[in-house]
Amino acid sequence: MSCQETRVLLHAFLDDELDPVRSLGVQGHLDGCRDCAREHAAHRSLRAALRDQALYFRSPQGLESRVRAALGSQGAIERRAGWLGAAGAFLRMRWAWLPAGAVAGLLAVTVIIIGRFGAPPPGPLADDLLGREVVASHVRSLMASHLTDVPSTDQHTVKPWFNGRLDFSPPVKDLAGEGFALVGGRLDYLAGRPVAALVYQRRLHVINLMIWPAPGEPDRSPTVALHQGYHVLHWTQGGMGYWAVSDLNENEMKEFVGLVQR
Repeated sequence: MSCQETRVLLHAFLDDELDPVRSLGVQGHLDGCRDCAREHAAHRSLRAALRDQALYFRSPQGLESRVRAALGSQGAIERRAGWLGAAGAFLRMRWAWLPAGAVAGLLAVTVIIIGRFGAPPPGPLADDLLGREVVASHVRSLMASHLTDVPSTDQHTVKPWFNGRLDFSPPVKDLAGEGFALVGGRLDYLAGRPVAALVYQRRLHVINLMIWPAPGEPDRSPTVALHQGYHVLHWTQGGMGYWAVSDLNENEMKEFVGLVQR
C-alpha cells in the first residue's frame, strides 16, 4: 500500500471503519513508513485532545428549571425540549474564559441545534442567545480580517452587491455626514440563515449592523444588552430584524441606531 493510499484511509482506520484486509494493509504500511506513522500519531494526539474533559462544560444545577419557568407554558416546553437540553448550558456560559476554538465549536453546535429543533421561542432567552451569537460574529470578523466582502463607502455599490446573494434587499444608509462612515458589507450566517452585515466606523470603533427579515413581527423599539464588553442593540422595523454591535459607548450606539431608524 502506498503513502497516498494510506493517508486517504487514515481517518477511517482511526475510527475502525475499515474491513480487515484494508486495516491490515494500513497497519503494515505504518509499521514500515516513518512519515505516515508520524501523521498517524498526530491524528491520534488530536483526537485525544478533543476528548479532553476540559473542553466540555456542564450546566449549573437548577438551570433547566429556570429556563423552563422562563419559557412559560408546558406546551412550549414540550415543543422545545430538544432545544432546551442542548442549548441550556450555552446561555449561562462565561464566554470570556473560553479559547477561540471552543467558541467556534459552540457556535457550530448552536447552528446545528437551531437547524434541528428550530429557533428558540421569541423572548428574553432567545434574544440573549442570539445576542451572544451576534457578538461572536462581530469578534470573528475582526480577528479573521474578514470585515467586508464588498469594501466601499458608497451605499449604491454596497446595496446592489447583495442582489442574488440574499433572498431580501437590506436597507443601506450613508451616515458619513453624521460621523458614522460606511465601510462596506459582507455575508454572514446567524439564526440559521444567511444575513446581511453592514460595516460602519466611528473613529477607530467598528460597528457591525446585522439585518435579516422578521416576517410577522411587529415593530419593536431598540433594546440594549452588554455581552463581553460589547454593546448590542436589537430592534425590528418594517419587517426586518436589526442587530447592531460594537465596543462603542452606549450613547453613541443609540445615536447610530437612531440614524439607521430614520
